[in-house]
Amino acid sequence: MEAANASNRAASHQRGLTLIELLIVIAVASLLMGWAVPGLQAMSARQEVAAEAHRLRVALSLGRNTAITRRSAVIVCPSPDRLSCNMDDWSAPLAIVLDPLAGNAFSPDALLRVVEGGRGVSVSYRQDGKPVRYGMLGRSSGHNGTFRICGRHGQGTELVLSNFGRVRAGSAISC
Repeated sequence: MEAANASNRAASHQRGLTLIELLIVIAVASLLMGWAVPGLQAMSARQEVAAEAHRLRVALSLGRNTAITRRSAVIVCPSPDRLSCNMDDWSAPLAIVLDPLAGNAFSPDALLRVVEGGRGVSVSYRQDGKPVRYGMLGRSSGHNGTFRICGRHGQGTELVLSNFGRVRAGSAISC
């Protein structure tokens, strides 16, 4: 008799979730995830654009500072193969090259540094097919313009290169 009462008490104090409670928890969790995921995707897209803008600013600043330090012309251009400039895609690795280019090819000795490319964004610059060229005083005279950086979900920004060789952040844009 004592054993039967103990088993009845154990059965009435079982721990766990019923099927209905479990379904309610799953429904609430899926609603919260449905609300949070788009916000996380938009934040990730903004971060990709910000990272690409930073990479571009670093490459242009390195090119300008190198031109001033070495008292020589320095070129910054996209170079997927690290042997020549390809002005079509500024999201490719950026080459910092000493001395003016002869055409679009440059010698491996002239290559000073490569700033690796971003992923998931597109970067466009002027349509004239010229690289950014810094003179020995750090000026990019005649090479000013606006870089347009476009990422996922319509996120984007602009970077403006002045004739003095300085880069400033432009406004946020929708792509």
